Amino acid sequence: MPSQSSDETSPKGRVTVRDARPDEIATIARITRLAYGEYSSRMEPAAWNALEQEIESALTTDRGVTRIVAELDGVVVGSAALYAPDTAAYGNLASATLWPEVRLVAVDPPARGRGVARALVEDCVRRARRAGARVVGLHTSETMRAAKELYERMGFVRDPDHDFQPPGAELVEGYLLRLDDHAPHPEP
Repeated sequence: MPSQSSDETSPKGRVTVRDARPDEIATIARITRLAYGEYSSRMEPAAWNALEQEIESALTTDRGVTRIVAELDGVVVGSAALYAPDTAAYGNLASATLWPEVRLVAVDPPARGRGVARALVEDCVRRARRAGARVVGLHTSETMRAAKELYERMGFVRDPDHDFQPPGAELVEGYLLRLDDHAPHPEP
């Protein structure tokens, strides 16, 4: 998908979303580890270990993925990965889907509450829609309550047919957003 950029201004600063540059991979990894690190104390140890391993694996895979960053007043504070249809976004844990998949939405903890995660997901949805997708999917888990609430407010609905259970980890819950004319459009 071609490089895109979108701006959203909130009372707490300007959020700009764009394609990540190769020199930002270390920043993306740092922010992702910080953002997901909070689950190390919320999940059962085996579940956290499985999630941590999957995050590390996803951070080193670029095949079929577009990495997107969000800047707040010019500083990268968030990232997301948009996997192309037919790409196994979760490696051997789940089968490839027929739609784009949003993964690893991460916001630097001090930047939370400023619309960064929403802007990242909205950008992924816009990209999927522009590419002609009729559906965009994502996965999350029970521990990630704030993320689940955001996705549901944006119109994503549970898709239990695409749940999967990694060994020793929490149930990974599927969510879909239909992009047809009758579905909610999470654009401003």
